[in-house]
Amino acid sequence: MSEQDENYQLAKERVEKKMGFAIHAGVYVLVNAGLITLNLTRSPDNYWFIWPLGGWGIGLVFHAFKVFGPGGSTSLKEKMIQKEQARLKQ
Repeated sequence: MSEQDENYQLAKERVEKKMGFAIHAGVYVLVNAGLITLNLTRSPDNYWFIWPLGGWGIGLVFHAFKVFGPGGSTSLKEKMIQKEQARLKQ
């Protein structure tokens, strides 16, 4: 596989991860907006919507960190492969 093919594959994987996060965030907003609306119209004295909002929000934060955080788009495995390739070139 040529270096250009490897770069394309890496770019494709990163774009797919970013798109996956965008879809996750969009679904989070839509579903939780519905839950908030349902909660406030059916039982406004009991704010139960904070539990799914908070729990799912924690998962969304971890997903964001995995995609956008330090080394987020480069997994530990990828880093190890790159290091090994550099070592083999010497």
